[in-house]
Amino acid sequence: TREENDDRFGLVLGQSSAMAEIFDLLTRVSSSNLSVLIEGDTGTGKEAVARSIHSASHRKQKPFVVLDCSAIPRELIESTLFGHERGAFTGAVGQQKGVFEQAHGGTLFLDEIGELHLDMQPKLLRALETGEIRRVGGQNDMPIDVRIVAATNRDLGSMVTAAQFREDLYYRIAVVRVPLPPLRSRKSDIELLAREFVERLNVERERTGQEPVSM
Repeated sequence: TREENDDRFGLVLGQSSAMAEIFDLLTRVSSSNLSVLIEGDTGTGKEAVARSIHSASHRKQKPFVVLDCSAIPRELIESTLFGHERGAFTGAVGQQKGVFEQAHGGTLFLDEIGELHLDMQPKLLRALETGEIRRVGGQNDMPIDVRIVAATNRDLGSMVTAAQFREDLYYRIAVVRVPLPPLRSRKSDIELLAREFVERLNVERERTGQEPVSM
């Protein structure tokens, strides 16, 4: 349960009514295993929300693993997700665990999920539906226990309509949607955030022997 005047959820700050609604939603969803899709502009704090969900969940003692889907070359995304066996492809000199295995028991944060190539989406969907993965070059499926939290700054609903994102995958990852409002629409949070940033800055300045700054 949340206190009425609580102005934060984990790493995320806000005292506006919009953020109070978000915090209530996050409080309810964190204790579940439901997949969460965090939506919002770049810079709205999507990874901070994902980390806070993990920290408030029963998986908090297990790994929190981040994969930025926009940063992985197309030819490496499958082995990055699922791992590979030695000799599976040129350069695969040893066995490698993918992010699903690395996050076993914990939370896998798929950042910028809207950038995931269409031809990779069915394989991700299968892993989510079956709870099993197979390393590239492997012969056997292995059970995996991860909670999926995804994030995007794109409109996945419109991408589904345009056949740029699979509808079945969208509904699998967006069981709970968390739309993060941009700071321009919650100006009452600006002073709170500024004070928090100054406080963090002064902790670092104190550590290095510098004079504190004030607002």
